[in-house]
Amino acid sequence: MTLVKDVLTALDDLTNGRCLKSPYDWASGKNPWVVTKSSSIPGKAIVEMPGLVWGDPEKPVRKIAVMMTMTESAIELAAATGVDAMIAHHPIGDASNSGGVLLKYYLGLYGLACFELHEAFHGLHPGIPWLHGHKPYFATVNYGGIPGNIVYVGDVFPEIHTLGDMIARLDCLMNASSDEKMLTLERSHRCCDKIEETSVAARAKILVGSLDSPMKKVVHIFPHCGFTPEHLEKIVCENPGIDTLIASISRVYPGHPLIEKAEELGLNFVCGNSHAMEIFENGVPLANALKNHLPDVEVVIFRERMTSVPLDLIGSQEIREYGSRIAGEYLHRK
Repeated sequence: MTLVKDVLTALDDLTNGRCLKSPYDWASGKNPWVVTKSSSIPGKAIVEMPGLVWGDPEKPVRKIAVMMTMTESAIELAAATGVDAMIAHHPIGDASNSGGVLLKYYLGLYGLACFELHEAFHGLHPGIPWLHGHKPYFATVNYGGIPGNIVYVGDVFPEIHTLGDMIARLDCLMNASSDEKMLTLERSHRCCDKIEETSVAARAKILVGSLDSPMKKVVHIFPHCGFTPEHLEKIVCENPGIDTLIASISRVYPGHPLIEKAEELGLNFVCGNSHAMEIFENGVPLANALKNHLPDVEVVIFRERMTSVPLDLIGSQEIREYGSRIAGEYLHRK
């Protein structure tokens, strides 16, 4: 019988010892993967604690759900489908990841254990460059001295000749056509052509260049990590022959200085997979590693699907009338 503590051991093994071994180990200052994330907004900081966040180490585990971010929807799905342990990639915080209530009450009610594995999982595999069609010969997690500023420089695979080849590779690997079909079906079923969905709206996109623009050497960045136009100029100077800039996880939009700098340097600029695709980039490898370590446990993937629907078309006519009535009768200045 697999226990919660065996799941922790598996996570520790597959990360080469990066997980916390006890509830008090985080305070020792000896684990570099215990990271405080803060924008200096009072009360909103979070401490990443790779490993078991909540749960009885002796509890049996028959089914594990791997996800990017734990939410109340994920907790409800886990409880309703017989999941015993939830493994979230992103850090877990009281109330923020449990519907505004305490984790101990919500997870305790359903008998769920939960783990997190964020920075401690990063850097363990070359999956993101591989998915984008290149093999890095240079990689850093603190370019320009900025912690977390990940940068790759690599040569594209032999089968990648143009930006179009790379876009087609991503579309195939991410099964983009299936997401488009699902959105088309939902729009048709709900009689609303204004519904939007993340994986379709934020698909790979060329910002500078065209589908037939050639590419041989790329610099691959993550804009939300602090990469600047000055960094771009420096990395191109350090690596002659770079012809393409790839931004993934996060992206930039028209008017951003990185676009202007890419044009100035004569580079193609492509936005690759968005953060919504990380369940494939990091979640699927993690789930497979868990299955290898714990072959008797069922492992499932929780994939988020976020949609945008106009207010006057949301839900049933009855729920729209309910929302309008409640807002009119109760939600206004007294």
